[in-house]
Amino acid sequence: MPALQTLVIRAILGVVFGILLMRFFYPEAHPAVVALLCVILVGLSYVTEYLRRRKK
Repeated sequence: MPALQTLVIRAILGVVFGILLMRFFYPEAHPAVVALLCVILVGLSYVTEYLRRRKK
């Protein structure tokens, strides 16, 4: 899968899950905190991919 397509899919999923998590646990959270969580989720997906590839 091309790198740009992977980034787009991960970004969309990061935004969706970030919003859902924040609305469930912290409904009064500021939108900047929600955006930060989304960025962290996408970043962690790249970190876990790196760690998985490094083990092979």
